[in-house]
Formats: sequence, C-alpha cells, structure tokens
Amino acid sequence: MDSTAKVMISRFSPLQCSFHLLLVCSFLIQSATGLARMYGQTSWGYHLGALFGGYDAARAVHIYVGLFMLCGLLLHAIYLLYKINWRHFPRSLFGPDSLIPRATDFKQFFQHIGWFLGLNRHPEFDRWGYWEKFDYWAVFWGMTIIGCTGLAMAYPYLSTRYMPGWGLNVAFWIHRIEAILAMGHLFIIHFFIAHLRRHNFPMDRAIFEGSADLEVVRDEKSAWIARLSRNAKLDEMLVSEVLPLKRYMAYLFGFAAVTAGLFLLIGALVNVGGISW
Repeated sequence: MDSTAKVMISRFSPLQCSFHLLLVCSFLIQSATGLARMYGQTSWGYHLGALFGGYDAARAVHIYVGLFMLCGLLLHAIYLLYKINWRHFPRSLFGPDSLIPRATDFKQFFQHIGWFLGLNRHPEFDRWGYWEKFDYWAVFWGMTIIGCTGLAMAYPYLSTRYMPGWGLNVAFWIHRIEAILAMGHLFIIHFFIAHLRRHNFPMDRAIFEGSADLEVVRDEKSAWIARLSRNAKLDEMLVSEVLPLKRYMAYLFGFAAVTAGLFLLIGALVNVGGISW
C-alpha cells in the first residue's frame, strides 16, 4: 500500500452500496412524482409534473417505481435472512455488528446529548451508531407502510375486495402523512447528519465508495476499531483508497441528490398554501 495514501477501512460491500444507490434514485423519483400530484394546483407542482409527462403520467411513474421499491425491499429482506448467523441464532441478532437496537444505543443517545452540552465525554460508538440504526429502521418500516397503502390505492378494485371502501381514505392519509415524514427526515435530518457533521463535511462518501478514512472512523467509532484490533481482524478490513474517478463520481452523484432533495423540500415549503389535500 502506498505510504502517502490514506489508510481506509471497509464499511459497506458493493452490494450494500448498490442497494443504497437504487434507494436514493427511486426515493427521489417517488418524492418528485408524489409532490407533483400533491401540489398539482400550483405552478411549481405543474412544472414538476411536466418533467414526468404531466399529472396522469406522474401517477403512472409513481406506481411503477413504487412497485420497483417494494421488489427491492423484498430482495433486501432475503439478503438479511442470508446474512443472519443461524448457528448462533437468536443471539447473533443482538451482537455489535447487528443493526437491531440495544440498550446501549439508548444509553449512548443520552450520553451524546450530554456531550453536545459539554456535560460528559463523547460516547465510544461501535460499528453502528444509534442514528444509523434509526435511519435504517425508519426506512425499512416506512417503505413497508407506504408500500402497502400505496398498493391499496393503486389497485382499488382489487383492494376493496378485502377491505371496505372507506379503508382507501384511511390508506390515503396514512400514505401521505408517512411520505411527508419520510421526506422531512431524509431531506433535513439525514442530509445534515450524513454531510454537515465535522467528521463528514462536505459529504460522507462511505456509502458510495464502500470505505472510509481509518483515522476518521477511529475518532468517531473508537469501540469498533478497538474490538477489531482485539480480535485481530482490523488488518483484514483495511483497503486501498478508491480511484480518483470513483471519488469524483461519488461527489457528483451525492451533491446532485442533495440538491434535488433540497429543491423538493424548499419548493414544498414555499408552496404549502397551494397543497391539494
């Protein structure tokens, strides 16, 4: 390894990076097409919908991309079942490499708040911080809720065979409220945590490149690095820096996604008075 290059540690596999890339693209399309219909009576919503062929075409795109996302969710669930260490099940579900929340995460959340206020030292995070686990499960269950309600509305004749007609009104409100919460969280909280913290500014490229600077990770996730060192697994996790072209592509895609998300967020807030409920 080049002595002048940064020492990097593997954070995500190529498959995990691919899952995230497809999720970003599909979520932005769903946000844009959904807002185009929600704001259809405003000039902003009209022009947003025109990007997809108009009001009705935006609905068709919304349905088909939604089906794509549900297929992706199913494939991800199969991937999770494959990754479980069944030999040590169910204990393996609650290990330090698991994304399932533990009591330690709640303790570190309050400890982190205390650190923000200068009341105690920085918590020693392991592989996943509490905010990363929250992000993961928020997306997982959010997609399930939005997907199920969206299917009910997309195919009303089929869904009303198994539910009363008024159930579609309930599904509509659940779908819309959950979508608003998801966009608000992603375009405000997730963007801030992922890109504006001092560890990551101006952008956290780990999910695009698959690796992160070892020293940065050691500073933020000291418990993970210490555990890998104790178990003599740190060296096998070290990788080379990605090629400059891949780094530039990560920046290009990341900034484009953030720009698109902020455009949708600001446009929705500015035109909130013209929303079609």
